[in-house]
Amino acid sequence: MSGSPGPAARAAASPAAGDLLAELDPEQRAAAGAPLGPVCILAGAGTGKTRTITHRIAHMVVDRGVGSGQILAVSFTTRAAGELRGRLRAMGVPGVQARTFHSAALRQLQHFWPAVAGGPLPRPESSKIPNMMRAAGRLRLRPDRAELRDLTAEVEWAKATLVAPADYARMAAASGRETATPAETVARLYAAYEEVKREAGVVDMEDLLLLTAAMIEEHGWVATEVRSRYRHLVVDEYQDVNALQQRVLEAWLGERDSLCVVGDPHQTIYSFAGATPHYLLDFPRRHPDAAVVRLVRDYRSTPQVVGLANRLVQAAPGTRLIAAAPDGPPPVWLECDSEADEAAAVASRIRTLIARGTPASRIAVLYRINAQSEAYEAEIGAAGIAYLVRGGEKFFARTEVVAALRLLRAALRSADTDRPEGLADTVADILGALNWRADRPSAGSGAEREQWENLAALHRLAADLAARTPQAGLAEFVAELGDRVTHEHQPTVEGVTLSTLHAAKGLEWDAVFLVGLADGTLPLVHAKTAEQIAEERRLLYVGVTRARTHLVLSWALARADGGRRSRRPSRFLDDLRPVRRGLGPAAGGRGHSGAGRHGGAGRHTGARSRGGAWGHGGAPGGGGCGRRRRRAGPRALGGALPGLRAGPDRRPGQGRTLRGLPRRRRRRAVRAAAGVAGGDRAGTAHARLRDLHRCDPAGDRRMPAPLGRRARPDSRDRPGQARPLRAGRVRPRRRAHPADRAHTRPLVTICV
Repeated sequence: MSGSPGPAARAAASPAAGDLLAELDPEQRAAAGAPLGPVCILAGAGTGKTRTITHRIAHMVVDRGVGSGQILAVSFTTRAAGELRGRLRAMGVPGVQARTFHSAALRQLQHFWPAVAGGPLPRPESSKIPNMMRAAGRLRLRPDRAELRDLTAEVEWAKATLVAPADYARMAAASGRETATPAETVARLYAAYEEVKREAGVVDMEDLLLLTAAMIEEHGWVATEVRSRYRHLVVDEYQDVNALQQRVLEAWLGERDSLCVVGDPHQTIYSFAGATPHYLLDFPRRHPDAAVVRLVRDYRSTPQVVGLANRLVQAAPGTRLIAAAPDGPPPVWLECDSEADEAAAVASRIRTLIARGTPASRIAVLYRINAQSEAYEAEIGAAGIAYLVRGGEKFFARTEVVAALRLLRAALRSADTDRPEGLADTVADILGALNWRADRPSAGSGAEREQWENLAALHRLAADLAARTPQAGLAEFVAELGDRVTHEHQPTVEGVTLSTLHAAKGLEWDAVFLVGLADGTLPLVHAKTAEQIAEERRLLYVGVTRARTHLVLSWALARADGGRRSRRPSRFLDDLRPVRRGLGPAAGGRGHSGAGRHGGAGRHTGARSRGGAWGHGGAPGGGGCGRRRRRAGPRALGGALPGLRAGPDRRPGQGRTLRGLPRRRRRRAVRAAAGVAGGDRAGTAHARLRDLHRCDPAGDRRMPAPLGRRARPDSRDRPGQARPLRAGRVRPRRRAHPADRAHTRPLVTICV
């Protein structure tokens, strides 16, 4: 029934159980060797949870006599399931069923449904969009693409949380769901969508799970056969299960308790889709005899990265990590004037990293939403660096890859014997029909370079297979590619990864750039409740823990060049950024590197720094962000703009405030200051109004003389001059502390 090898075969092919557990750390060994029964493994990022799971399964098979076909390991992605199978095969334990929830459910439905329903299984549809469009048409709705995507997400949430159309409006209100479309309309669309599916004879991904659970719950003979086949269950990423998946899991389990769950409550980032960490955190209560093991040793990241991650979630319940990797450079904090400056600075640092020996495939740029990728694609492509956008078109669906697979299969069927010796050379010769040459990388950028890299990835797969199995030929290579296509196990493409934070879950890189860390983007402006804000913080935690060695966190003060610098860094960074005495966290912070408030001493690189290494004056490519800047302080502006300098009735060093003036006059004053300092380049100057909010301790609130109306510049004005301001009184403010005056920042930042 199980199809697993016999005990003698397993003993011959597998290492001894003692050897398996001996290579684990104490916490991993406790988890892998825990008795059969309920086991809860709280595994932090980088603590080796996959290693622990595979060793536990191997230990069950080798030492405890469990048939490998009696174990069902469930993961959330096809890639993770494929990795589990690959590791188990390498350990001499083949035959374990490692699948996603949907894959396992579909397989069971295909086997039992004809007998249960008396007919074939309805056709599964991977996308809801076509049927959602038909349902919207029936209701005379005309949503655009973005609205349709949002409506589809609402239907997915409802089905994942077991909410019927009739209950949607009530449950959406109770859960705080906010949509542009009224809840009653969403409920009607949900009902129409279900009707369209029934008429078309199709099911969606959630239906696969729902039908599987119902089939097992309502048919005892199905339940008996399923539970006798899969006697032991292992669930990875258990913090991300939803109510529907939990129902399927309970149907598989029945009255038994041989269940091992692994998860990290700090990495719950799919609550918007119905996921909840409740099932993980509540596991010991539901299973009083459960063994609970915490994996805390982080083997992925440096102590500097681990320390930052711990501080980020220090107020939340969960596991605190202990760094097991060697020391590395401190995180780098990068504040930029605009999004374009930020993208340019990131591209410059990536170029320097690659020049210093870091492969492009070990570098990632992570952002909150897909719309942020465009600027980085442009800058990185312009720098001549290959990149790939994760979450876009699947590797094996790309045009050049499909053509290459077709050529490889055709070559296998042909009788041509005039080919080079060696698998790698044979594959290179076949790919030559697509004008690909291993020794001639594409000199272009963008799509052309990406196509070359995709074909190069196929060639590297052939070289790797030849190194592992010298006798392997074209037939074995085509078979391996077929297996990879089936399980969506794409090869590593030599390029910088651009990805959303959600899509980066479960991956890791040597260098990670977390970009766009401004309030309104992370957390999103739509995140309003405490639960939503907490999830956004966990999303940043996931991003931080993707980095092995180098970590750069950046944000822009304005969207466009010359725009108003009104943005503030993400509130999640407030207690993490390095502190400059008297100015708060990373004030004016271009190119800071340090451990932060609660860590080791940070180092401020200075706005003019253009060089430096990681942890020594900033990130590769310089401590500054974007273009060079020179700053003009009060003394530099005073000679040209009397309205901003100390007059004869002022003592040296006394400041002025413009806060009491009307907004228009404040803007004029700032533009005048920028025009004087920048000359003909005044149009690119960025005025920092917050730096003008200083007061006169002597108590006199008048603007200094000379005074007068400021006119528009005309042909009589010499470049760089501005006419003075009209007199005005400003609102009294508190007396400034001497420490504030001692650490006064420049009035205006000039972009040259």
